[in-house]
Amino acid sequence: MFEPGHLHIVHSALQKTDHSFDIHLRYQKVEDPAEGTCMSFDMQGEIDGKAFNETFVLPRDLAFNFAHEASRIAIRHGLPNPAGLPIAQHADYDRMFEDIRAQLHARSGEPVKPEHLER
Repeated sequence: MFEPGHLHIVHSALQKTDHSFDIHLRYQKVEDPAEGTCMSFDMQGEIDGKAFNETFVLPRDLAFNFAHEASRIAIRHGLPNPAGLPIAQHADYDRMFEDIRAQLHARSGEPVKPEHLER
């Protein structure tokens, strides 16, 4: 379920080899003294009954890579790699992407800072 600033994804295991998760991904635009405009993400929930809560911040030019960062966190907390968190396959992904774009006043084709690619 999506609403601006919040994506909630729930999946119930249907087989013994499957994994259950209930994850909230909240986000907002923030200003960082060093990076300028950024998106701050708070990811919390449960994976196979184990609770977790992590926060990450992406600079404006990398904010659209949120699904990759969220998957890395989900893998670290128990979802199998390489599957990770299926945000990009989720129907509300596009709505979240567009909401982030609107909050950042971003346009397609804007460059990424080379130093951000070295992280």
